Amino acid sequence: MIKRVVDFFGDERYASQRRRLFYLVLVLVVIADFLVPREHAEYLWDRLPGWSAVYGFGSCVVLIFVSKFLGHQGGIMRREDYYD
Repeated sequence: MIKRVVDFFGDERYASQRRRLFYLVLVLVVIADFLVPREHAEYLWDRLPGWSAVYGFGSCVVLIFVSKFLGHQGGIMRREDYYD
């Protein structure tokens, strides 16, 4: 069982199926957000359906770009043989 899961997420043969699965999960999260009651929201953006999914995705993208910038331009990343 675990071998099939590892093969699915690691093997290049399943890339298109993996991508479709991830898009399906993303669509389901956005659809599920329409079912959440909004009367408790304090801010305008909390009342927007799909806001949580968009905000989470955007935050992840920003986090990736900031970390890559710090690694490459900020001098945090070193060569593989830096300590040798």
